[in-house]
Amino acid sequence: MSDLQARFDEAVAQSKTLPERPDNFTLLRIYALYKQGTEGDVSGARPGMTDFVGRAKYDAWEMLKGQPKEEVQQRYIELINSLKG
Repeated sequence: MSDLQARFDEAVAQSKTLPERPDNFTLLRIYALYKQGTEGDVSGARPGMTDFVGRAKYDAWEMLKGQPKEEVQQRYIELINSLKG
């Protein structure tokens, strides 16, 4: 396991114990960075108009399309570290 992967995994664990719940925009960023960093580009159909949460998550993830896994994982780590206080 690479050092980056280990730091990413640690940040994922820390994301579950943040001192405060982030705002919805930040939660979407966390979600999108996590998905791009673990699964790569978004796939599947965009959720329908009535699935507001699913659609917001899909759109946030889609905005990261084509970005390299390593770069996204580093940004995830930095975001979680900034939220730890």
